[in-house]
Amino acid sequence: MNRWQRRIERAQELARASPAHRELLNFYIGIARFQSAPPYRLETLMELIGRTAPSPLLTPDGPVHAFCERVLLQAQSEERAHSATIPAGVQPQCPFCGEKPVAAVLRPEGDGGKRFLLCSQCFTEWEFRRLLCPNCGEEDKDKLPVYTAEEFPHVRVEACDTCHVYLKAIDLTKNGLAVPEVDELATAALDLWAGEHGYTKLQANLFGL
Repeated sequence: MNRWQRRIERAQELARASPAHRELLNFYIGIARFQSAPPYRLETLMELIGRTAPSPLLTPDGPVHAFCERVLLQAQSEERAHSATIPAGVQPQCPFCGEKPVAAVLRPEGDGGKRFLLCSQCFTEWEFRRLLCPNCGEEDKDKLPVYTAEEFPHVRVEACDTCHVYLKAIDLTKNGLAVPEVDELATAALDLWAGEHGYTKLQANLFGL
């Protein structure tokens, strides 16, 4: 199974399990199918948006053109990164394209998990220290709180009380079936909670969330 099939199947699974996020995830499934099949035709993408996009994208002031640009750039950037040799990096920006991370990923290692950051544009992953804010560099564990919700036991909000920025971490040590690119989208309720508690997301995802 290739990476696109894994994302689509995971989105289908989550859409069945979570009626509240079904519209968004079904829209993402269409976008993922579009991104997986170059050459990319703008008219095809616009038709897909017109048929299946959640209502905010269809309003007169909705950011349809900006969204199309993100969809196309993300697909093209990931394709280049997938076939490239990615240099090792410990910096807070993607070592391939220089963009900010959209999420963290905790992958099993020994008795715990190793932390990686996930690029918002090309989906490159690179290793990053567990106790370090990727925005301001804060290292004090008492200023780096982690929040969880019973509804999403494998996804947590990693916040910083110095710069008041957060990103979500997908913990594959708790759910090995999760697909970070999809589970990040499917947990928008955590973004809403973080915003209500004074935190700003380090980098918005494809849907601007």
